[in-house]
Formats: sequence, structure tokens, C-alpha cells
Amino acid sequence: MGYEIKLPVFEGPLDLLLHLIQKNEMDIYDIPIAMITEQYLDYLYYMQQLQLEIASEFLVMASTLLSIKSKMLLPRREETEFDELDGLEYEEEDPREELIQRLLEYKKYKEIASQLREREAERSKVYTRPAEDLTPYMNQNENPVSDVSLYDLIEAFQKVLSRADEKDPVTRIERDEISVRDRMKEIYGLLEVAGGTIEFSRIFSGRVTRVEIVTTLLSLLELMKNKVVSCEQHRLFDEILIHKTGDLTEDKLQVSIDENTVH
Repeated sequence: MGYEIKLPVFEGPLDLLLHLIQKNEMDIYDIPIAMITEQYLDYLYYMQQLQLEIASEFLVMASTLLSIKSKMLLPRREETEFDELDGLEYEEEDPREELIQRLLEYKKYKEIASQLREREAERSKVYTRPAEDLTPYMNQNENPVSDVSLYDLIEAFQKVLSRADEKDPVTRIERDEISVRDRMKEIYGLLEVAGGTIEFSRIFSGRVTRVEIVTTLLSLLELMKNKVVSCEQHRLFDEILIHKTGDLTEDKLQVSIDENTVH
């Protein structure tokens, strides 16, 4: 009965050496060169048996390992030797030193490559929406409150609130409900009667309460957001003018606030 040999694919001779070192739990700083050379040559032998093409770099590493092995077999001198010519002592270099440095550098880059692959796998799970060309929308819809800031509106409403407090200094508890939708219709009706433009102060008539003022503010903001009205102020402290810029349709009455009614 025959048997099948499966060999892992290595990216190069250093990859194979690093695999053998890790497999045998060897110290990379003190590699048993005889054992590692034998296992490395066995791997090349199996590749030849399977009629696999062996890259030249694997053969170069094999000759390097044999050369290191032969140097390791030579009698070792003392750790330091004395040069009679210049009178200095020199330490004998370890034949494995260059190979160890190459393996350490390759291991570092391999670990970095592994981390990058993990990040790539995580990033591949994220889908982003491509950027869209927003040029056609840049000049079509102008800001309806380009001349009036929100602070201007708040200041105007504060003046109305102060007048309401002066007229009615006594606090009343009321249960009347004021619909934002209805107030939007009222403001729109005032604009149509006035010919499309009305002063801000004229949208309040008679005695008003704080609830009515807040509801009016919300209604006006909704109308501005839906491009039904716009506001402008020619000079500082001038009266704010409200202009009709569109039609109030049923879909624009669907207010965006959570409650249609202010209590």
C-alpha cells in the first residue's frame, strides 16, 4: 500500500527555516545547525521525490547551511585570539550570526504581514457608500433664512414673551391644546391675505400666552424648513419680514417634531 506525502508551501527558504525552528521549539539565537540542516535537506529531498521544481534560492540556502555546518565542525579556538601584529584581541565570530539576523528580520516582517492581513479581513466586512456628486443640488435650494439667524428669531420671540408677561402678570393654568398644524395654516392664511409678505409682529393678535408663542415659533420653523416661507431683516433691530415662497400642501403639514401639540 502506497503513502502520500503532503508538503506545506513556503514563501522562501527563510520561511522554511523559521517553520522548522518553531516546529522543533529551537532557540533562534542558538540554532542547532546540524539538526536544522538535516531537516532542511530532507524537505528538499521530498520535493525532488514529488518531482517539484526547486527554486534556486532554496538550493543557495542549502549550500549556506552546509557551509555553516562545516565551520561549526572545525575546532573552536579560545573565545578571544591575540593578533601579534597590532597587539589587539579579537573575538571569534559565530558562523550562524548572519543567518540569525536574517531570520529575525524575516520573522518581524512576517508578523507585521500577518497583522495587516487580519486588518484587511476586518476591513473587508465594512461596506462604504461611494461619494456622490452633489453639484446639481448646490444652487437649486437657497437657504430660506440666509438673512435672519435663529438668534434673531429667538430675540424677536423674547420681545413678544415680555409683552405677554406685562399684559398678564398672573400665571394661569390652562389645558387648551394648540396644534402646530393649525398654527401653520393660520400663518399661511395671514400671508395670503397680506399679499405674500407680513411683518413678524402681525402674526400675533390680541392677547397671547406663552404656549401660543412657543407653538408659533415651532410652526414658523416648520414652514421655513419646507420652503413655504422665508425671513429677512434689512438692518439690525428692524422688523423681521416673513415672505411666502411656496404653497402649503398636505405633505408639508407632516411636522417633524415628536408632538403635534404643545400643552
